[in-house]
Amino acid sequence: MGSTSNANGQLNINGHTIQVTSLDKLLYPEKDINKQAYLHYLIEVHKRMLPFLNNRYLTVKRYPHGMYDDYFYQKNCPDYAPDFIQTKVHEKINYIVCNDLETLIWLGNQLSLEFHIPFNKMGSSSPSEIVFDLDPPSRDHFALAVQAGLEIKKILDRFDLTGFIKTSGNKGLQIYIPIPEDQFVYEETRVFTKFIADYLVTQFPDNFTIERLKENRGSKCYIDFLQHAEGKTIIAPYSLRGNDDALVATPLYWDEVDERLKPEMFSISDVLKRIKTKGCPFSEMDSIRSTQPLRRILDGLLNQ
Repeated sequence: MGSTSNANGQLNINGHTIQVTSLDKLLYPEKDINKQAYLHYLIEVHKRMLPFLNNRYLTVKRYPHGMYDDYFYQKNCPDYAPDFIQTKVHEKINYIVCNDLETLIWLGNQLSLEFHIPFNKMGSSSPSEIVFDLDPPSRDHFALAVQAGLEIKKILDRFDLTGFIKTSGNKGLQIYIPIPEDQFVYEETRVFTKFIADYLVTQFPDNFTIERLKENRGSKCYIDFLQHAEGKTIIAPYSLRGNDDALVATPLYWDEVDERLKPEMFSISDVLKRIKTKGCPFSEMDSIRSTQPLRRILDGLLNQ
């Protein structure tokens, strides 16, 4: 791929030939990012990104003509998909299973710019992680998401829980709490997420809200604990977003979360530099999953 100037070409990945087309198509005009640059990004980041897509029912947001034109969400695998694309039927939807680079690049060539995943893996109704979506009204209020993230971190520390944080790729932050596989149902994790959200709103009523209607939130940061539910999805780590700046949903280290943090710091080129110099802040997520004391915490909350 790297330096080719051809508008069309072929990639051979793991023995599968992928026809890549219109490599000079401009996807993010303000950043001068074309399709070739996007596919290069996916190749470079795939080892970091694929573990989060692995065995999840995938929803993609496709921009056939770049991010300034129409887009649509796609769940069902199209009939024209090549034979190597794996699928899994769930609730009458034939989902694409993106477990390998060839599938990721094929989706990229279809101009799937956003990758959205559920909180549970295929074949399980139990969440693999708890996720808080910290959603300020605009990027001008991003400092509120930083404040909310740091306050949640304090609570997690008191509970001896390990959390991980990433940008949403737009205007907010998202906190992940990996939990033991197949041990909790969403009704149980909702007890925890509601407790945290209620606590933040009680302690900082001028800054945070759990009001679902946007028009009623004012300038407060929405602590979205309801999004963590069966059938809901969230943007995958390292996925691009369909915004002017070509921002990426980027895993962070906690010491990066302060008043200097800005969403605009994490475009394609920034993230490619990060993974080479900083590694992946989410790399230890699986290793601590089984040690998280969520059952003890839930028992305490339910017995209050």
